[in-house]
Amino acid sequence: MGWEIHFHLIAALSWIGGSVFMFVLGISLKDKEDQQAVYPRVGPIFGYFEMGALVVLLITGTLMIIDNGLIYILFDESVDDVVTSALREKLILVAIMTVITIIHTVIAFRTNGKERTKLETILSRGSSMGIFILNFLVLHYAIVIRDIL
Repeated sequence: MGWEIHFHLIAALSWIGGSVFMFVLGISLKDKEDQQAVYPRVGPIFGYFEMGALVVLLITGTLMIIDNGLIYILFDESVDDVVTSALREKLILVAIMTVITIIHTVIAFRTNGKERTKLETILSRGSSMGIFILNFLVLHYAIVIRDIL
């Protein structure tokens, strides 16, 4: 394995650690005034940081797939071993998480410091919870793949 794995791991730690931090922050700030004092300041910094981590994850993950010759077997339905299946499932979860992250980020930046509509609140909180849960599922598949290799 090359340099990509090191950047991939650092970005994954940043992505998941940040997600856990924001989840704990969201649970602990029950008072509306506290939320309005913290989120408009922390949110944009966190958002840019997390988007950077996600871009690094997507680039390094793609490079590792290509460098290891896995790009061809991912789309070959005749290949169905444990590693390929786990990688396919992980990539599906990553795709879903990326879409959810885009939705969450658009809402967060568009409504930063403003009152959200009921739909925006539901989508924002739901996507936040989805990202939090999907992080651990993606991590699970990463561990499964690493254990096999």
